[in-house]
Amino acid sequence: MPLYNRLKEYRARLGVNQQEMGRLAGVSRQTISQIERGDYSPSVTLALKLAKLCQVSVEDIFSYEEDARNEAEK
Repeated sequence: MPLYNRLKEYRARLGVNQQEMGRLAGVSRQTISQIERGDYSPSVTLALKLAKLCQVSVEDIFSYEEDARNEAEK
């Protein structure tokens, strides 16, 4: 059940590096890196902060896709 994101794309549009994005969002560079790689799912609060910084909706940056097996079990 992965959470996909386009944070790297939106960060590039802002012209900031991971360090700066982390500072603006109140997290570390490592956290931004882990989100971009898909190794970390941000809290709702952090996702909202990132969307606000990028001036887009949360859904523009993050998308969630159910695993087909989980859907079949429901």
